Amino acid sequence: MATPSALNTLIDLAHKETDEAAKQLGIALRAGDEAAQKLDLLLQYRNDYAERCQSSLTTGISTTHLNNFHVFMQKLDHAISGQQKVVSDTQQRITQARAAWQASEQKKMSFVTLAERANKEQSRRELWLDQKQNDEHAARRSLHKRTPS
Repeated sequence: MATPSALNTLIDLAHKETDEAAKQLGIALRAGDEAAQKLDLLLQYRNDYAERCQSSLTTGISTTHLNNFHVFMQKLDHAISGQQKVVSDTQQRITQARAAWQASEQKKMSFVTLAERANKEQSRRELWLDQKQNDEHAARRSLHKRTPS
């Protein structure tokens, strides 16, 4: 089994690795939130623009105006499609960052468990040695009481 100081070093390193993985997960989560918000804004803008155009159609608009509407809607749809890809990519990065954090956390906890086992084993050995010394001391004392001086 590794020495306590080596385990403590490994625990410290694993703790730093876990902290860094948690930071990266936080960055990925923020990027995911921002990408989702941008997508929501684009979708809302598209819906608002479509409603405005629909109301304009009821009052009558020119063919040029209608063509401009279609061209602009295509551009919006293209932007939405691109933003959906960004959202998908950020979700993938979040999944990867979460998996890295979980792996780091699991590794750290493994080292902590090993250190706890080592401490328990050390305590058990110390208790056994104390008991052995007490038994030897009691046996010597008992031996000295039996032999006349």
